[in-house]
Order: sequence, then C-alpha cells, then structure tokens
Amino acid sequence: MADNLIIERAIEELQSKRFDTTQQLLEIHEVVYTDNKPQILRVDTEALDGTAIVYFPIVGEKFYLAVWLDTNPVVSIRAVATENYNAVYLNVISYDLSFEALSSLTILKPTKGWSKGETRKSGKSFYNFSALHFEPNPEPDEFEDKLHKLLNFLEQDKEGIVKLTESASVQVQAITIFHNGNTMLGGHHLDKRVIKRLAALNLNVDFDLYAEGNFSKIKLFLPSQSFRHVDYQT
Repeated sequence: MADNLIIERAIEELQSKRFDTTQQLLEIHEVVYTDNKPQILRVDTEALDGTAIVYFPIVGEKFYLAVWLDTNPVVSIRAVATENYNAVYLNVISYDLSFEALSSLTILKPTKGWSKGETRKSGKSFYNFSALHFEPNPEPDEFEDKLHKLLNFLEQDKEGIVKLTESASVQVQAITIFHNGNTMLGGHHLDKRVIKRLAALNLNVDFDLYAEGNFSKIKLFLPSQSFRHVDYQT
C-alpha cells in the first residue's frame, strides 16, 4: 500500500472533518502546517492487521493528532484522536565509571551519553555522573511498540545488558505526555511476555507521566490501543 494514498485520505479528513473528534480536536488545537500543507511526522504501516496511523504534529504540544486508517480492502478512516508522545529508552547512570568504561560492557552502540566531569550543553556546569542512553525508536509511536522495539534491540546483547545492570544504575525510562482531553488519559499495559523479557535482562521500568493541552468537549475519548489489534512477533 503506497503511503501517498494513506496520507491523502488522512489529510482529506482534516479538511472535511467528517468525524466529530476531528472537528472538536481542531477547535481546541491547531495542526502544524508547512508550505500550506499539514506537516506529517510519520506514517505507521507496521500493524499486522493492516491498520495505518498518520501522525500530525500539534502547534505548541508534544502529543500528536493521529488518524487511524484501514488499508484493506480499501483505504478508509477508522478513527481520529490524539496519540501520546512516548519516549522509551534504556537509561544507564554511574557515579564511578566513565562513558568509555560503561560502553565497553556491551556491544550495543548508545544513542548518546557523557562522562562524569564533562561540560553540560549550557556550558555553565559539569555532569557529576556518567550516562548512556539507548533509544532505537525515537519516532512517533505507541508505547507498546516502542517498548517492544527497545527490548528487541537490547536482546541482541543480553549478556552485556546484564553486565551493565550489575555495574551501574540501569532502568527502562518511559516518558509519556497525554492530551488532557476530557481527563480520560488511558494508560500503559505490560503483558506477561514483556515482564518475562524485562526480567531476563534484569531490568525494571520507571514511568514519568504528564498531561498537557486544552480540554475538549469530546464525550468518549478512547485510548489509541482500541483502534487496532497489535500482535508482536519476538
């Protein structure tokens, strides 16, 4: 399925506002435009059930306006809502070991990091700890997808990750920014498979949850998980 047709249908919905949720969301928030066209951050076509998601950035906010579409047998809109901003990454902190020493414990390449004593970006202070961050999926995505992809990445070097947990403070960091909406924020789910995978890597999860944006008049605001079926292959 070509992304162009999916994008075309999603933009048509923003313009026609056939769904009540589209109309009400655009009454309280504005989609970012570039060259007189809605900016698109990502088209997600990874779902096994054929569902696609088009992510639009919202002016002044970190969460997204998302359009869910069925792609089989024809491309059609399934739902419109906001999708949370999700950041899911492995956070490694040490007050004793350097960036190089921490990095040597795993074959995986960190997304970013620093050593104790390095100057912060502001240039006004120094880090008093070393850190590694591993974030293989920084793009807009649902929480469960991000956690699944992070675990797939980390499991490429299970021995190295366990070594890190034995030498430093290590945890999966999950940051979510919900849309305030009508206060029905939804939540995250960790199934048995995920818990077992985390345990095998000697990892726990820390959640930082925030609610931002304007309130809406939407009566029913379903969590995004309701809009498509997800079945992960490990």
